Amino acid sequence: MPTNAEFRQTVYTLMIVASAGLVAGRILSVNFNYEPYLHRDPSVAEDTKREWPKVRPKPMPTFSSNDRSRWATIRVLVDDGTYQIGERTITDPATGAYKDSGITFEEGWGGVDKVMHPETRKFYSSKPPLLPTLLAGEYWLLKQLLGWNFQTHLFAIVRTVLLTVNWLPLILYWVLLARLIDRFGGSDWGRLYALAAGCFGTFLTTFAITLNNHTIAACTGLFALYLAVDLWTDPATQPLWRFALAGLLAAFTAAVELPAMAFLVGLGCLLLWRAPRQTLLGFVPPVLLVVAAGLLTNYLAIGRLTPAYAEVGAKSEWYLYAGSHWLEVPGKEKTGIDFAWKKETRPTYMFHFLFGHHGIFSLSPIFLLSVVGIWLGVRRGLWGESPAPAVIEPDGPSEGETAAAVEPPASVSNPGILERLRGCPYTMIALLTAYLTVVVVGFYLVKTNNYGGWCSGPRWVFWLTPFWLLTMLPAVDWLATRRWGRALALVFLCISVASVSYPAWNPWRMPWIYQWLDAYGLIPY
Repeated sequence: MPTNAEFRQTVYTLMIVASAGLVAGRILSVNFNYEPYLHRDPSVAEDTKREWPKVRPKPMPTFSSNDRSRWATIRVLVDDGTYQIGERTITDPATGAYKDSGITFEEGWGGVDKVMHPETRKFYSSKPPLLPTLLAGEYWLLKQLLGWNFQTHLFAIVRTVLLTVNWLPLILYWVLLARLIDRFGGSDWGRLYALAAGCFGTFLTTFAITLNNHTIAACTGLFALYLAVDLWTDPATQPLWRFALAGLLAAFTAAVELPAMAFLVGLGCLLLWRAPRQTLLGFVPPVLLVVAAGLLTNYLAIGRLTPAYAEVGAKSEWYLYAGSHWLEVPGKEKTGIDFAWKKETRPTYMFHFLFGHHGIFSLSPIFLLSVVGIWLGVRRGLWGESPAPAVIEPDGPSEGETAAAVEPPASVSNPGILERLRGCPYTMIALLTAYLTVVVVGFYLVKTNNYGGWCSGPRWVFWLTPFWLLTMLPAVDWLATRRWGRALALVFLCISVASVSYPAWNPWRMPWIYQWLDAYGLIPY
């Protein structure tokens, strides 16, 4: 008979393989589909949606302005040796008439995620250039080794890059996530639930079929955290290269997902307190290297160190040029979710960000368990209790049998808070997650009014997914001992899986809650 640990490993493997197969199949079939419901009904005079194409559109493996902006940069870097994706030529100085040209104005390559240099009138992607620069290296290899280019092998290039940059990291992500869940979980049911949520119930799989920064940041964030657990537990036995790798991964996470700067700072401070010498010698130098790379690529792209993305809320000429999606024209009302702030109050926005049409907890109620888990993890860790209500031995009783909590040795049953924190990596994870949740979610609630545009979920917080999955463990373990608790957790999981599966053909679509409200006329923008 297999032990509990062996059985769990078997189930972990099955879930990871199944999820990997599902994502691989979707990547290998990526193709932009035209949906009739998004286009104008000719029989309805007041319908203001876009017109249905009169001729067959060009087949494209890209989905939205967001990913096309990055693909355009990758293409021009290799094919033309520049970051410039377009240019504006003034055809009549007297009237200001102009003509736009370049890749970003070709069929299937356009979108709103671009800026125009106010002096040179050259267009660039509004996305930070470090990630596209790195991915341009893969396109260069494919072009040199196989002769592929975007004109002749568009679908093959996109699918190959997505497999390497999204799919392969996700497989490693699930493997490491399973190890951490198995290490810190307190029940078989809770462990399997948390990994099932990670494999099937988060938007990382939804967005794995499109080039984006959120999936990558979630993976590299977990990789850095995985290393940090051992660095925190016993830094004296850890080689410097592990500190260096953790610093590199944490810094890269922040470079591709700017709010993750909070993660880099938080993790760096924790490790600096725990192991100051190793952190200064190993962790910090790679961070400086990534910062330098980000500044360099930004300077090479647009001639300055600060990213163009920083101008989005500053009423900058980089964004507010003639013809821009963001430029408001007198007498013409701007509509759509990008301008929701014109029709709703701050409290309404906060509600929809948390519990409404783009709600963290309405679309993914599994993360309600994370909120409870964070509180349990911090409270029990700092006050000397086990992070889980009942920590079952790896080869202990089967599910349903009585399990005794593993008590700490008497010699350390009442250590001070600092000593407890040093010796409890799970409490470190819970504290770090609590800090990240307050800072990141608080920032978007208080300082912005942006839902992330046309997307199927609250994409600004997708990179926090692994942190929330790990911190749900104490709550799930508590529910696992109660029939009603398991039923409630399963309902949460079902809703979460439905939310991430709803836009299976295109992640850059509105969530089901938004579409349901819109069908009843409850979306005013």
